[in-house]
Amino acid sequence: MNNKSKVLYDDGTHKCVMFSFDDETHEDSFLSVNQYLIIEYGAGFLIDPGSEAIFDELYDAISEYIEIENLKYIFFSHQDPDVAASIAQWAISTQAKFIMSSLWVRFMSHYGFADMNRVISLEDKGITLQFGEDALKFIPAHFLHAPGNFSLYDSKSKILFSGDIGAAILSSPDAYKKVQDFQEHKQHLLGFHQRYMGSNKICRAWVNKAEALDIKMIAPQHGFVFEDTNVGLFLAWLKELQCGSDLIDDLY
Repeated sequence: MNNKSKVLYDDGTHKCVMFSFDDETHEDSFLSVNQYLIIEYGAGFLIDPGSEAIFDELYDAISEYIEIENLKYIFFSHQDPDVAASIAQWAISTQAKFIMSSLWVRFMSHYGFADMNRVISLEDKGITLQFGEDALKFIPAHFLHAPGNFSLYDSKSKILFSGDIGAAILSSPDAYKKVQDFQEHKQHLLGFHQRYMGSNKICRAWVNKAEALDIKMIAPQHGFVFEDTNVGLFLAWLKELQCGSDLIDDLY
């Protein structure tokens, strides 16, 4: 296996893999980006596969873990190009169903995707999807930062795949960097969350949902994962964060 993939969980039948593939040709705008794969009994569920630029690398890396024809679902937490721009390539190369907020279905044609019969459209409250013997829960994360946005909770591994929530602005091309010192890590979280998250009220709504779950790890789309005590420290920090419309006087 290459140094851009890391197994986060494996009990023999259920596995979660983290990848870190970036468009490194644009060095001035380099940002660590994570993609995730859940596998149960050989069937695959891909999370936020990213841009066209990383498609070939990610395809090959996934092929080291499962047969591509066994990729059953591809989930887009929101509509950004670093999340969803490769949808047309995945549509051609797989028979997977595509899961996304109902707000973004109409925008996928701008990425060259037209087969709407393959889309599972999520209404605002989210759903629970049975995947093998286990449940995947789509947790509302609207306005954090997209108007239609979801996190995904894997009930078997107890990993919360949080999308841009918990994202850190730093460069780390190798997979699986975990937060060691939350107090030090906050500097990499603050600017992004203040600008991209809607408001403290919205942060609190999401944290309340998260606190009702048994979470062992929070795995964001950018930056490092949160484990053990850092899960609670991050949730407590986000619950008190002033951001977005709370700071409107500074922006206008």
